[in-house]
Amino acid sequence: MPPIVNEIFALLGFLFRFLGFLIAGFGIGRFVLDNYKMSEWQVRIALALGFFALLVGLTAYASPGSSGAFAFGAGAALVYALIPRKAKAAGTEESKTAG
Repeated sequence: MPPIVNEIFALLGFLFRFLGFLIAGFGIGRFVLDNYKMSEWQVRIALALGFFALLVGLTAYASPGSSGAFAFGAGAALVYALIPRKAKAAGTEESKTAG
């Protein structure tokens, strides 16, 4: 196989790994944030410790790009959770006035 094919596959592998960690960070971040709000204090402690232990493990054993993508995805989940939902509130007011 020509060396350029190996280079292309290596580049695709790096991109897929970056996107995979980005999506996993967003998904795990959303899972932790959604369950954190509705849980008892014991579960909250377990969620926080587990999430930060995962971040420490990724930092120690994954490449810097992969752990950065995971952190970026988790940060995006945090920002997404903090955005106020105006459309949802407007929809509930319309249904109250209609009935």
